[in-house]
Amino acid sequence: MDILSDRINKLAESETLAMTRKSRELKALGHDVINLSLGEPDFFTPGHIKLAAKDALDNNFTFYPPVAGYLDLREAICRKLKRDNRLTYTPDQIVVSTGAKQSIANCVLTLLNPGDEAIIPSPYWVSYKEIIKLAEAKGVFVPASLENDFKITPDQLEGAITPKSKVFLFSSPCNPTGSVYSREELKALAEVFARHPKIIIISDEIYEHINFAGSHESIAQFDFIRDRVVIINGVSKSFAMTGWRLGYMAAPRVIAQACDKLQGQITSGTCTISQRAAIAAMDTNPETSSDLKSMLEAFHSRRDQMIEWLKEVPGIKTNVPAGAFYIFADVKAFYGKSNGTATMNSGTDLCDYLLDTVFVALVPGVAFGDPDCIRISYATSLDKLEEAVRRIKEALSKLK
Repeated sequence: MDILSDRINKLAESETLAMTRKSRELKALGHDVINLSLGEPDFFTPGHIKLAAKDALDNNFTFYPPVAGYLDLREAICRKLKRDNRLTYTPDQIVVSTGAKQSIANCVLTLLNPGDEAIIPSPYWVSYKEIIKLAEAKGVFVPASLENDFKITPDQLEGAITPKSKVFLFSSPCNPTGSVYSREELKALAEVFARHPKIIIISDEIYEHINFAGSHESIAQFDFIRDRVVIINGVSKSFAMTGWRLGYMAAPRVIAQACDKLQGQITSGTCTISQRAAIAAMDTNPETSSDLKSMLEAFHSRRDQMIEWLKEVPGIKTNVPAGAFYIFADVKAFYGKSNGTATMNSGTDLCDYLLDTVFVALVPGVAFGDPDCIRISYATSLDKLEEAVRRIKEALSKLK
């Protein structure tokens, strides 16, 4: 008897979490696995943020918080948006959730009806597609190529829009490609949206401060579409707070109220201690914070070194990502090649081969909408990255 719903049966397991699970299983068997599959900074949460959490415990912030988050946290988020993004919001436009993933899900589930269309540039973050499925809507995927730095053009966007288009969902800096849209590129997309006033833009900016191209640019800066933009952000990446599980949205008031209503029936307010810690994070100026600067410098250095090392691996083709901490590498050159046992016909085959033979865990590009690529996370030490590339180069050299 099939007791599970069609909804869950149609839902795919997260490929990133699946590769992490496989890595842990191999480690448990005694193998020396280098896991480059998970998007998690290898830094500790800054000390002043941890201190704020300790103070919250000492001051007994242990009771139910408001569904949308403490008022002073939402005020701190408004200050952050003004300081870092030159955007003005009020606390009733902010909803705090248990991670940016929940913020995205809240927004999608409150906006989309069955049969509506959500336009998503591809490659995309693995969960976008599945969250759209949960809403029983249709994902319309717009392919972006390595040659175009994995960014779509205004003409592509215009061509994807239909009378059923309701949402546009994207990230910049992007997971999995690390690509960053410039102000000019965002303005060109915004001008397309200006001609289609029924489309809501969900802008995932969780990697905002891991940006090697200069200051972060948000599509919400353009006044002529501002009232249709939802900003998604959080503390996981920029502040090395993945385990604290706190994200937020800044949205038009009607959308924020709808997400508050939905969240009130699912999780209610997120962890009180995380919220108090997040106030300290929001009040941290990235221009003056030594913690944030050192993390950014480390990621930048790792990116540069990884690009140089990968240039020495014949067959792997990359761009130079301007943000986040991923390299999205094209591996079509290995198609049809074999080690005598396994034949490579996709990025998935290559990831399985590398994990099984040299114990390096990567994520196949099919999870992000491009089966010809693999995602390499460089959110770990240079020593581990160097050893991982050495193993990858050795394993790939055996494919004939």
